[in-house]
Amino acid sequence: MPKLSIDGQIIDVEPGTSVLEAAKMLGIEIPHFCYHERLSVPANCRMCLVDLENGPPKPVPACATICAEGMVVHTNSERVRKARHGVMELILINHPLDCPVCDQGGECDLQDQAYGYGLDRSRFHEPKRIVKDKALGPLIKTIMTRCINCTRCIRFAEEIAGIHDLGQLHRGENAEIGTYIEKAVGSELSGNLIDICPVGALTAKPYAYRTRSWELVSTDSIDVHDAFGSNIRIDSRADEVIRILPRVHEALNEAWISDKTRFAHDGLLKNRLDRPWIRKKKGAKLEEVSWEEAFALIAKRMKMKDSSKMAALAGDLCDLESMVALKDLMMSLGSKNLECRVDGARFDTSKRYGYLFNSMINRIEEYDVALLIGTDLKTEAPLLWSRLRRAGVKILKAVSPDELEAFEKGEYKHTFPLKEAKKPLIIAGMGTFRGSKRQYYHALCCDLAKAYKADFNMLHNAASRVGALEIGFVPKDEVSLEEMDLIYLLNMDEFNVRAITGKSPFIIYQGHHGDENAQQADVVLPGCAYTEKDAVYVNMEGRPQQARKAVKPPGHAKEDWKILRALSDHLEIPLPYNSLLEIRERIAGEWPHLTEFDSIKKARFTTFGIKDADEEKMPEKRDFTIHIPNFYQSNSISRASETMAKCVDAFVKEEG
Repeated sequence: MPKLSIDGQIIDVEPGTSVLEAAKMLGIEIPHFCYHERLSVPANCRMCLVDLENGPPKPVPACATICAEGMVVHTNSERVRKARHGVMELILINHPLDCPVCDQGGECDLQDQAYGYGLDRSRFHEPKRIVKDKALGPLIKTIMTRCINCTRCIRFAEEIAGIHDLGQLHRGENAEIGTYIEKAVGSELSGNLIDICPVGALTAKPYAYRTRSWELVSTDSIDVHDAFGSNIRIDSRADEVIRILPRVHEALNEAWISDKTRFAHDGLLKNRLDRPWIRKKKGAKLEEVSWEEAFALIAKRMKMKDSSKMAALAGDLCDLESMVALKDLMMSLGSKNLECRVDGARFDTSKRYGYLFNSMINRIEEYDVALLIGTDLKTEAPLLWSRLRRAGVKILKAVSPDELEAFEKGEYKHTFPLKEAKKPLIIAGMGTFRGSKRQYYHALCCDLAKAYKADFNMLHNAASRVGALEIGFVPKDEVSLEEMDLIYLLNMDEFNVRAITGKSPFIIYQGHHGDENAQQADVVLPGCAYTEKDAVYVNMEGRPQQARKAVKPPGHAKEDWKILRALSDHLEIPLPYNSLLEIRERIAGEWPHLTEFDSIKKARFTTFGIKDADEEKMPEKRDFTIHIPNFYQSNSISRASETMAKCVDAFVKEEG
């Protein structure tokens, strides 16, 4: 391990460590613009210049200089300070004085470093150049005259997002960043370009001119738009979510989030349920009522119905506490008709290995071959797709039952890489399990994993799904909604229940958006969105994480588990918890691993055996369907978002 001195401090570092990284370990700040710890090193801004004793006769870039044994580095010599003044002066030659109106103000690297390392006046009085703004789509606002050509955006697009839309055009004074052919940046991760831009050249178009960073209150939370469990920061002002940014979590989202996670929050203000409603007679309009009236009607109907004809469905955005409360309530009533797989996917839930993402996201780089079955990772899990691509994992795909069976028999032309792989994995999406032979394909996938000594992984799309499976929110036998007299919907917006039931069941909808099922329900109870409550969500690995309350819910909306607790009083079967702490103690009593936050209880490898699946072994003549055909509008929040609607117009309709 090389030992070197930086500003008189001695440090041992791993081979290959740069001087800039070593200085950071010692708490020594070296200014920089083009360098980013998650991107390749171009060394083109020259702001990180340092002096080396007995080295080159001029300062060298710290980001591109590798530590060597006996190296003596000075980061604040007179020559270094003079070089930084010169670099900053050159950077600011054409930079406009936009700080009073720039959305990057208060969070701008250029602003901070110009103050800390620049001069207090400029010697240049020539006319400044103007660069035409680029139309990058509905999410990214560009003011390219501010651009300092650090190329971070180009490197992110190519290395992380996997697209080649951006590049540097021309040379010298005429150099500028842009698209080779004028077009929007079509990546599900494009919003991260805003975070990595060190100046105000790339900012969030929906956020433009709304507020200043110092006016915002920040809350650490968890994303619910997919099953990945990305760590986020919610910035709010006056009970309104203004923006959502990523939080660093190396085992999950690293420092990135998807565009839906970042920009769909404007849907939290639209089409919200803020008070209880009931339909007093069939065919009548919903009428606003008090909580007491709504509970009284539900209690009356539940007491009238046969418990075997009652069912409860948990939608994609449910938190763990509310699903536990709903399960406890239904079990108290004598009903075991519970279902969380509201997208139609069916698979064996008896063993945890069969429904978890067992490989763990932060170890995905260790694999060399991945077989994808019935999934499009780019739209269903863009952050996972980015990790696989960066790791150089060879991707194989099975898009039909015939291909899946050919893989299992070793007859398919692309089977060879799987046979020769040192460490393969299999990822099966929900599209694999939506046909009539879905149990058969689940068993086949697990047998395939055993045959090739691969890890089996199920890719979920719903934030609630794995938590629901962990607590057993599934029926022993298939629930036939056509036979039900009463159906309780908890944030269930995935399909119109009324449209598929043969008769007219009594429908109770509890949720936060007035989506299709809320409009068809007999009773509507207003719940809280994920930004409005303290709650637990379990990601597809089985990792429980805590979401935090950032803003107040609108009107008379209440937390979901509290609504169910109050309803239980009216049913005269009170649930045994009255606080968030008590319901979590209830969870810890039966499922202790779900209260060990940010940790994973590993599942033991198992197979299910094809004989135990369907009686009919002949495969279906169909292709596996992709579960999310429209990335931008996959749940009630994103469907209510104007920003996501603009993305559909810009990207989905263009492709269609």
